[in-house]
Amino acid sequence: MKIIEKMTPTALAELRQRSDTNRQDEVLTQQVQDIIATVQKKEDQALKEYSQAFDRVQLNDLRVPAAAIQAAFDQVDEKVVTALKEAAENIRSFHQLERAQSFEDKSRPGVIRGTKVTPLAAVGIYVPGGTAAYPSSVLMNAIPAKIAGVNQIVMVTPPQAKGINPAVLVAASIAGVDEIYQIGGAQAIAALAFGTETIPQVDKITGPGNAYVAEAKRQVYGTVAIDMIAGPSEIGILADETANAKNVAADLLSQAEHDVRAQAMLVTNSADLAQGVMKEVDEQLAKLPRREIASQSIANNGVIYLVETVQEMLDTMNKLAPEHLEIQLKNPSSYLDQIQNAGSVFLGPLASEPLGDYLAGPNHILPTGGTARFSSALGVWDFQKKIQYLEYDQ
Repeated sequence: MKIIEKMTPTALAELRQRSDTNRQDEVLTQQVQDIIATVQKKEDQALKEYSQAFDRVQLNDLRVPAAAIQAAFDQVDEKVVTALKEAAENIRSFHQLERAQSFEDKSRPGVIRGTKVTPLAAVGIYVPGGTAAYPSSVLMNAIPAKIAGVNQIVMVTPPQAKGINPAVLVAASIAGVDEIYQIGGAQAIAALAFGTETIPQVDKITGPGNAYVAEAKRQVYGTVAIDMIAGPSEIGILADETANAKNVAADLLSQAEHDVRAQAMLVTNSADLAQGVMKEVDEQLAKLPRREIASQSIANNGVIYLVETVQEMLDTMNKLAPEHLEIQLKNPSSYLDQIQNAGSVFLGPLASEPLGDYLAGPNHILPTGGTARFSSALGVWDFQKKIQYLEYDQ
């Protein structure tokens, strides 16, 4: 990790451009355009050809049969199934509080004004399948959609030579997913946006993916709605001299291990903590199962901003607008009102970021790359729309 001691204009420009979320890659853009056009033209045939070319999997059927989903319960450790059910209940109880209500105003004689809240008819959720399995992402996408009243929830996830991870299938069943298709990448986004012989067209696509998925979502937006253009995972931690360096390092690494492009950022006014965290990061990296990924992330994107005051810490973090923000300061909740930009906030030393990623209930599909300045976590509101109406008498 590198230490930046002054927030110079150059450092500020670097942090504002730290993510490739909104950068255009002309080659990738053209490749995705070609994939989308081919899927529109050749439909299911294109999906099977791309699966063979990109995933090295030959598919006879795109749809995952109900029997395979049921069989997955026998392949997953009972403790994992129990944990997924507990997480699902926490996610459900939290998101039920988000439901928007219709309203009607009759305060003026002869005038009726109102808004009708209605669910989207069909949504597609994308679940990554690259270097790790993400059953938690299934829950975080599908449960809010279910609470909103979406009638058809379609899930796509990249095919695997040995079959889709059974925990992902179990999570889909628990969350109430209606249909599952083993297709990934830009071709999956194209299929959801335009429909094929097998895969139905949806009204909105949600869920994170790689650069091809992100670019495909960008290109189909307008034909369908999308949740966001997701970039690499990131964590920002506000910590003072009271924080535990070992715990701070572990939480930084909890995001660094996701992706070589992931961002791990600490803002502190304690030089001793900064040095302690750097030492702990090095020691813990040596023990991580995903140390090769985490090491690249820390080396290229890990940064510690060392400032003088708590107010400077808060100002710096609001400029960073991180996806996940931990506040490990004295009386952490007292600073919540001063947080303007963050996807999700974790208060105190015991509210570690992985708690929110997997179990607590708030959504883990969050704005990245500084887009928390103007966008929010995925929620029930993403699966509802509002129809205004008006009536006047003579």
